[in-house]
Amino acid sequence: MPEKLAICLLASEVEPLSKTGGLGDVSGALTRYLYGAGHDVRLFTPCYASIDRAAYAAQPLAALQQVPLALGPNKYVFSVLRAQLPGGAPAYLIDCPALYARTGLYTSDPDEHLRFLAFTRAALTACQRLGWAPQVLHCNDWHTAFAPLFLRTAWQDEPLFAATRTVLTIHNIGYQGIFPAARIADLGLPGRRNLLHQPDLAAGRINALRHGILYADSITTVSPTHAREICSDEYGMGLQDSLRERRHAVTGILNGVDYEEWDPRHDRYLPAHYDPERLAVKGELKRQFARRHRLAAASKVPLAGVVSRLAVQKGIELMFEALPKTLSARPLAFVALGNGEPQYEEFFTALERRFPGRVVFHYGYDEELAHWIEAASDLFLMPSRYEPCGLNQMYSLRYGTVPVVRRTGGLADSVQHYDTRTGTGTGVVFNDFNAQALEWALNTALDLYATPRHWTRVVRNGMQQDFSWERQAGEYVALYRRLIAG
Repeated sequence: MPEKLAICLLASEVEPLSKTGGLGDVSGALTRYLYGAGHDVRLFTPCYASIDRAAYAAQPLAALQQVPLALGPNKYVFSVLRAQLPGGAPAYLIDCPALYARTGLYTSDPDEHLRFLAFTRAALTACQRLGWAPQVLHCNDWHTAFAPLFLRTAWQDEPLFAATRTVLTIHNIGYQGIFPAARIADLGLPGRRNLLHQPDLAAGRINALRHGILYADSITTVSPTHAREICSDEYGMGLQDSLRERRHAVTGILNGVDYEEWDPRHDRYLPAHYDPERLAVKGELKRQFARRHRLAAASKVPLAGVVSRLAVQKGIELMFEALPKTLSARPLAFVALGNGEPQYEEFFTALERRFPGRVVFHYGYDEELAHWIEAASDLFLMPSRYEPCGLNQMYSLRYGTVPVVRRTGGLADSVQHYDTRTGTGTGVVFNDFNAQALEWALNTALDLYATPRHWTRVVRNGMQQDFSWERQAGEYVALYRRLIAG
């Protein structure tokens, strides 16, 4: 029987405790899978003010109360609560109100870097005080990217960590945790200036994510295509030189989908359920959705959906020209859920006014509405500029909602363009990042919709795909085992 592993996961958010995006989904699901497979997995995450401690049975750990923590001149005190994720996996909450009792998970406050340097060091201190020796320390994004360097310096003489191997997963390379070089003392690494990235220091900055890339034993990102992309000048976001130096340590593992939460066969938010043999139920859900959301036309024409952060990464600007043009020329209705940059919010608001009864924009995020949009829509639009993995296109496949995506990152790895000659493929994929390419993709999808034989085929092809964590997490376990074996 394979050896059970001791795995320490550090994540700045974890669903259902805290979530702003895909990192929360992935950290929660991976922890639950590893726990279910019998591994000794312990997830550490900040104890934000928004977390309902009672709902997750969070109890103080007696040995980890009012622990002093110094980061250079900055002095804090933290405590640790042990909570339970759905399924029983343990989550250790780093409770430090001075840092985490704020209105949001992330802020633009001047101590943002300190919030996560402190979290990282508190988690390592907690492992040390618990006498627990993780075989693998798995960090996520810039927030915990200094952990590998901390192990090599501040904890280099700690026997518990002598054999610990480190993994850094980059979920979104666009967020790097940059802070001024003048704050170097905040790292709490006196006399170790030489270990920091010297060109960045000379430029007056310290880049948290870069140091994870430089010092982790293994670097993963959330799709094989994106692992290649981030080593290029186009997608490396200024880190491509460090990634190319470590290219043999860089791999891509596509995220899994939590089908317990996202599956139309048993979706808790839907009043009726369906599978590839009961697609009429999907049609009825679409009609209910159209009535509820004042989309008079949607029950009779294809419905396209978007659930997204409204950020430059997501390619929303491609819709500025392509979507009104297509709505004017073809039978189509559209629903969007999201918030973010004002220019994108204003675009969807204006689109709703221009096409009453055919377009609805819901500002913000609502989990139940997100599930309804996946189930009721015929098409799901993801024209991303870059997309490390993406989850919504994989949700859409399971819900029989045909994804219309740009060929980048995880979109390229999870959606295959439908071929009308062979009947193979699961969606509509376009290459170029421009409005004309998106317009072509929309028209291609609408042409498929108008041909029931092809439409039913592409829908059923998508619903048969399997991106479960049972498949994807096995790749992480294999990576952990290779690192431990040396």
